[in-house]
Amino acid sequence: MADLGADAFPRSLPILAWARSPVAPLGGALSSLSIHELAAPVLLGLLRQTGLEPGAVDAVVLGNAMGAGGNPARMLALAAGLPEHCAAHSVDTQCCSGLDAIALAAGLLQSGQAEVVIAGGAEAWSRAPIRQTRPRHAGETPQSYERPAFAPDVARDPDMLQSAADYALAQGFGRSAQEAYAVQSHARALQAQAELSQEIIPVAGLAHDDYPRALRIERAARMPMVAMGSGQAADQDPRDFALSALTIAAKADGAALVLMATHQACRRLKLTPRAHWLASASVGGPPETPLLSAAAATRKLLERAALSISDISAIELHDAFAVQALAFCQELGLPLASLNPMGSGLARGHPIAASGAIALVRTLAQLQHLQIPSQAKEPSSAPLLGLAAIAGAGGIGAACLVQAVTRNS
Repeated sequence: MADLGADAFPRSLPILAWARSPVAPLGGALSSLSIHELAAPVLLGLLRQTGLEPGAVDAVVLGNAMGAGGNPARMLALAAGLPEHCAAHSVDTQCCSGLDAIALAAGLLQSGQAEVVIAGGAEAWSRAPIRQTRPRHAGETPQSYERPAFAPDVARDPDMLQSAADYALAQGFGRSAQEAYAVQSHARALQAQAELSQEIIPVAGLAHDDYPRALRIERAARMPMVAMGSGQAADQDPRDFALSALTIAAKADGAALVLMATHQACRRLKLTPRAHWLASASVGGPPETPLLSAAAATRKLLERAALSISDISAIELHDAFAVQALAFCQELGLPLASLNPMGSGLARGHPIAASGAIALVRTLAQLQHLQIPSQAKEPSSAPLLGLAAIAGAGGIGAACLVQAVTRNS
């Protein structure tokens, strides 16, 4: 069977390589590194994988949410030794930044503005600047703040933890179900550590995700409650639907990148694609419930691609909250067991702008893993499709569809 990317998706693009850094919690093993110091080893790893010279890269598109401006993409391009004429575009759509950066990179390639692009996301949360508002008049004191506003109406811009807790209570997603999913995510990440290492470029001496740990449901139940829903639930204790520390993705540092090119560049440079980028979707939804926007982006993407969720072989959702994963599966009619088979953001941590790009790297690696024959069966010759999705602050969502290059294509 021919690859879907060549027929059903005439604007498909070759993906030549993908990689990510390890993910470490805030203040952990990667805490001394700036954005470009985190991402440069990953970019250089992509060049090694493909044998490309730095001068072949026309543009870098990098998502970043916590760096407080500047142009992190330009810093990365120069730090990695790319030529000075290389274009550099920085993207900030908060949690969606990494996936949105890759979608924008696809646009550069499709519009003829570039032939070879490296795109993704990086977050040095541990090195994020301390934020303050500038005084508006003499005598006013600067005000420190942890996060910016994500909606102009304060009433529509709830704390994201509180929003997730309110949703869990309103929809009946119990704390025990949230914790069971989180425990499973950690267990899967630990079990898959050898496979995960194949997509990781060591940074600062760290070669594996530093957060996953062995947990038991009994221990999870003793973890402190972090947020409790403020709504009313008849005959139910709101504490039974609360978010605990285990069911919230930890603040973290990390980076993830993919290398994409046009079909013409692949022929000219004699490069063999490992996968194809097919389509993406970026959408907006109610800012009061941002966790729902990943499912909304996924539905839009599937509609755009004329596919159903059952057509997808590998699905990676960055889950900032366990309740988000439970809701995502409920919204799409997806078995929970099929989501994030090697652990999720709950087990890795949440390097904001990198998380969506990490989900895509995980999707691509998972598609490759599915093509490896086992003693039980031979790999299918049918095209394998993968989907990565993420939700962001302010009620936005992003999703991306990719396809593995089959052995006989």
